[in-house]
Amino acid sequence: MRISADALLFDNDGTLVSSMESVVRCWTRWAGEYGVSEEEFAAVELHGRPANDIIGDLLPAERIAGARARIDALELADVPGGVKLLPGTAELLTGLPAARWAVVTSANATLAAARLTEVGLRPGTLITADDITRGKPDPEPFLLAAERLGVDPARCVAFEDAPAGLASARAAGMRTVALTTTVPRAELIADWVVEDLSAVSAQATDGGVELTVRA
Repeated sequence: MRISADALLFDNDGTLVSSMESVVRCWTRWAGEYGVSEEEFAAVELHGRPANDIIGDLLPAERIAGARARIDALELADVPGGVKLLPGTAELLTGLPAARWAVVTSANATLAAARLTEVGLRPGTLITADDITRGKPDPEPFLLAAERLGVDPARCVAFEDAPAGLASARAAGMRTVALTTTVPRAELIADWVVEDLSAVSAQATDGGVELTVRA
């Protein structure tokens, strides 16, 4: 399948990189420290959502600020050795002009930058939880990325591994590619579904990007 686009927008964790072991390790420790039961913790959708939303599902409002600072500290300290590139990431991004791609993540700016730096990725445009008021599955993160790149959202292709992220991109009017790196294929609603980015190749053109997706 060949696809023409003006820009490619990538979620980070579970799409470009894998930090899920780190995420689970840190959040499990956090839950224990804050007295969250295993049942309560298991019932909350952890992946692809801003930390404030996750914490808000588990703790009263007056505890959110302190709890957010704690999970931020735990995750940042766990970055060294806790992040790795997923298959196909380096090959896909090599040669893409900075104006043709962005990272759209639910992590805060400090954590997102640390994880990307850990694996040598330096996007020209990075949208984080600190840039928005409404996180995924709201369309705001992806719409902001398109705005900063100066492209029509309908001419973007979003790459995501989480249902919340795919819902966000769809609501923004974008075409979507889902990766089965985190959740089963049956839970992913997208235009194309692939195992990972090794099934995707891209060629920059004068007007945008030509994608080949081997779904």
